[in-house]
Amino acid sequence: MNKPKMTTEKGVPSNSRVLMLLGQLERMGGASMGTETELPRQLTAKILHLIQTQEKTQEEVMAKGSTGMEVILASLENARDLQTTLNILYILRELLTVGGGPRVAVFVSKGGTSILLKLLISASKESPPSEELLLQLHSLLAKVGPKDGKFGVKARLTGALNVTVNLLKQNLLNSKLVLPCLQVLKVYSCNSVNAISLGKAGAVELMFKIVGPYNKKNTSLLKVALDTLGSLLKSKTNARRAVDRGHVSALLAAYKDWHRKDTHNRYMLIRKGLLASLRSITNIKVGRKAFIEANGMRVLYNTSTVPQNDDIETDLSKLRPREIHSRPFEELKAYERFFLELSEDFQGYDFDCTKTTSLTQSASTKSATKSPRPITVPADQVPPSPRITRHPPSVSPSCRPATAPSALLPPSAAVAATTTAPSLLLPLELANIHLTIEAKEDQVPSGPASRPLSRGTGLEQELVHVIERLALEADGTLNGGQGRVDGGDSPGNSTRLIHSESLEEEGPLLEVPDTTLLLPLHDPKLYVEMVKGSISVPQYSEVAYPDYFGHVAPDSLQEPLLERVYGVQRAKIFQDIDRLIHPNDILDKVVYDLDIPSCPVVADDGESLKFNSQFESGNLRKAIQVRKYEYDLLLNSDINSNHYHQWFYFEVSGMRVDAEYRFNIINCEKSNSQFNYGEDICYYKNHFSRSSIATGGQKGKSYYTLTFSMGFSHKDDVCYFAYHYPYTYSTLKMHLSKLEDLRTPQIYLRQDVLCETLSGNSCPLLTITAMPETAANDHICQFRNRPVIFLSSRVHPGETNASWVMKGTLEFLMNSSFLAQSLREAYIFKIVPMLNPDGVINGSLRCSLSGEDLNRQWQNPNPQLHPTIYHTKSLLQYLAHIQRVPLVFCDYHGHSRKKNVFMYGCSVKETVWQSGTSCDLHEDLGYRTLPKILSQIAPAFSLASCSFVVECSKESTARVVVWREIGVQRSYTMESTLCGCDQGKYKGLQIGTKELEEMGAQFCLALLRLKNLTFPQGMRNLLESDLMETRSKFTSSPTTYVMEDDEPSFQEEVDYSNDEDVDPENEPVLLDQLSDCETNQKKV
Repeated sequence: MNKPKMTTEKGVPSNSRVLMLLGQLERMGGASMGTETELPRQLTAKILHLIQTQEKTQEEVMAKGSTGMEVILASLENARDLQTTLNILYILRELLTVGGGPRVAVFVSKGGTSILLKLLISASKESPPSEELLLQLHSLLAKVGPKDGKFGVKARLTGALNVTVNLLKQNLLNSKLVLPCLQVLKVYSCNSVNAISLGKAGAVELMFKIVGPYNKKNTSLLKVALDTLGSLLKSKTNARRAVDRGHVSALLAAYKDWHRKDTHNRYMLIRKGLLASLRSITNIKVGRKAFIEANGMRVLYNTSTVPQNDDIETDLSKLRPREIHSRPFEELKAYERFFLELSEDFQGYDFDCTKTTSLTQSASTKSATKSPRPITVPADQVPPSPRITRHPPSVSPSCRPATAPSALLPPSAAVAATTTAPSLLLPLELANIHLTIEAKEDQVPSGPASRPLSRGTGLEQELVHVIERLALEADGTLNGGQGRVDGGDSPGNSTRLIHSESLEEEGPLLEVPDTTLLLPLHDPKLYVEMVKGSISVPQYSEVAYPDYFGHVAPDSLQEPLLERVYGVQRAKIFQDIDRLIHPNDILDKVVYDLDIPSCPVVADDGESLKFNSQFESGNLRKAIQVRKYEYDLLLNSDINSNHYHQWFYFEVSGMRVDAEYRFNIINCEKSNSQFNYGEDICYYKNHFSRSSIATGGQKGKSYYTLTFSMGFSHKDDVCYFAYHYPYTYSTLKMHLSKLEDLRTPQIYLRQDVLCETLSGNSCPLLTITAMPETAANDHICQFRNRPVIFLSSRVHPGETNASWVMKGTLEFLMNSSFLAQSLREAYIFKIVPMLNPDGVINGSLRCSLSGEDLNRQWQNPNPQLHPTIYHTKSLLQYLAHIQRVPLVFCDYHGHSRKKNVFMYGCSVKETVWQSGTSCDLHEDLGYRTLPKILSQIAPAFSLASCSFVVECSKESTARVVVWREIGVQRSYTMESTLCGCDQGKYKGLQIGTKELEEMGAQFCLALLRLKNLTFPQGMRNLLESDLMETRSKFTSSPTTYVMEDDEPSFQEEVDYSNDEDVDPENEPVLLDQLSDCETNQKKV
């Protein structure tokens, strides 16, 4: 080989050490390399050391214009010393491993492939051959072979094919050497001529010695062997050779074994390689014959059916709905009092009266009259001195991170106040407190006028401070100054400004939401009264701002679902690791701890945030300041349980304006969450785990961290963070009380107390329908025989979105519109709006006070431990006994790991199909009608996400038990996302309370569409036009539709790792077509 002249690229220093060493190696020439051993060995060892330790030396050798590669290859070709040769091969391995494709291309262009092949031939002739040398040569050949288009020809002409095959035969038990040999054989066999030559040399038989039954050892070796075998069998000659030697049955047996034992699908590539080999064999006629004779069709059929889901119910006797009368009717007759509408004759009732109260028993009023206890109205700290120094207003109606998904929400009004000598506000007895607001001249005061306040008593003096901070006192003496309320002239004005005469120049003190204008069904005073009757385990004595003022959904456009910035989660995880590496930088200061009941807020020097969760539905157990602006937060588990850490709702105050705070909730339990969707919010597994004591001696599951950052706009603000928009039990009671004001003479509304919970809180039961037109027999008969719709909600306390959907349903039912009246005339609604009041009050995620998931107790509920489930099921059993099975049962839920709104239903046929069982079944498809209607009128609803599969793990849920035991065909769980939508009108947008309430109203419209087929033709046409008009208002783009004979492509347990968009069908089902479908079902 001609001696290359060492050159360097312009810009590379000529005094580079590696280039100097290469120059010395170059000057030795071929003759010196053949005679001297020590100097070449030393030079190559030094070059190798530099390349391994200094990255820039590799760039200098491979730089454009450098002849470093040529010198290395020339030295390799002329070297006669084994160690020198190995050093050069190590150098080449380092250069080609880091550089990738471009460097390999340079190596091939310099003739490196031929040099390696020649060296392989000469090394194989030595006695004994060097195993290390052969290993390094094959490793390099496997790396450069795919980049050399003539590699196969070069290997065949040099005789390297037989060398590799013979080496493989002699070292089958040496996995370290077998792997690179297999990789080289795989490249060899890509050439069809080489494949035939290798087959003659026995390569096919060698592959079958490596391929075998299921074994977790050397799976990477097996994968390469199968790839090589697949390349060899593409030759018909080799495929015929495999058939002749009976390898078809061996392949089938291996595939069957891997399929059966690879239960977690971790070795799919190995199973795929076995199938590829079988496919190559069946490309020839004798191969297909051998495949059939080996029973290959049955093997593939049995292993290629729908994957078995062990959780899917396959027992047809359990799947078929059947009425189970587990309780005698004499016992169920006690529930007749909850169905007075079925026996009411309305004799003596004045149908022209404006309002009647004889039909209503207010559960909420009863709850509010329990013994009062001290309740603290939302307020900041107050000084003992009557003089208060006020600063300009600091208001944050929604202290919400723009980067967070809608599940991370603090919908709050915030108050900023600076005092000279702060001290804790003592709880007040609110039984005798009347908060008044100055009414406009054209408005009637909403409550009785309060007495003039005097500064003579301590209670009244404290009341002055409370009213001043809440900005609810409109007139009177406040610490010696006069206060007034300024309301806008426009009826749409949504705020009230509170001024102080003595500080007029400083502007308004506080801006608070005008709940009278924005929330007609919210009353702060009434809410406080309801809180007094709500019984909690910690005996909460405070009220949170969001619950007191009420949540006002923004009128502006919805917030988009933001994409995460690349690398943000990696950066946050590295910050956590940095805390472990540098513990001296960590403050580790506890600033809030519920384990200190007397004073959970730890006193500090004003450098830390203040936390609080001691209010209804609050959940925060501990706050630890780890850095100046970073806090680790710990959540409480559900009461009487040691897990279910996910729901949070807490208050933060005392913040600074010019700082960004990071909050880490470090003991979340769910393995995935929609919190992973957002620009600056992350959810990932951390290094904490549950103790073995809590898990019964087993290794505890890992916890997950929810981390987000928040900057605040106002100093010493008050902000609330929650898992989702809060909806408390007291809010429900207030809402039900306010619904009374919406009742007209045409509305039949009755509120009963179904039962009391373990804490003694009442569980309300609503009955809503339309009053009969008259007391005539035909009108009374029509009234009593209306189908029953049974709705329930909030069995899981953390799914607050279910309550917002229920709120929309209730307000629609109490509406005075024609559609609402038509719906009331069509059905009798039985509604349990909150199945788990205790869990809601105490800030639980999933359980009641018994520490059990109530939605897993429907099969055998205990009247003492699960009273709400026991009595709700008894209501349904009573209806079944009197032959009044509900037309629809729907339990409202929330979903934290999936987008959109969707339904779970029950179907024998679809469950059997998903289980892979072949059975000839005929089933009424009416269970699909309601979801299909919703997909047409509700933009947030996704039919593609619905499932009608019955799983064993869900057999004790409300949906399955009501379907199986009560016999309700249309028994559903309706799940609403905690995040946003990925289809329809709201695609790419977050879902707020406004959209959730809209979903509740649209559910009512779907029920109306389900029933209107039984109306007279004239009424039906009028109703149809109203429905179409409503539909056009709700949605501007079609969602996804599935025809009735479509089979579902999903199971109830959904993979949440990748939420992909679903394209709508090209031709959506029209309402008229749906009517025909429903008519056909009724005929069947």
